[in-house]
Amino acid sequence: MKWILSAAAIAATLLLSGCSTDYVMATKDGSMIMTEGKPVIDKETGLVKYIDKSGHELQINSDEVSTIIER
Repeated sequence: MKWILSAAAIAATLLLSGCSTDYVMATKDGSMIMTEGKPVIDKETGLVKYIDKSGHELQINSDEVSTIIER
């Protein structure tokens, strides 16, 4: 019975860790922004919305972003 609970706990951990992929945004001024999850580009406003490593939701003008890559 213990091995079943251990296997379930490991499976749950793996599933939860796979849900949030980190990304890195490079800006045109050379800064690197680490994000939690994939940044979302709002076509209407031209802003890139993202969640930083502290859990804060932030925005940056898409004109300032040169590259977004999965980490």
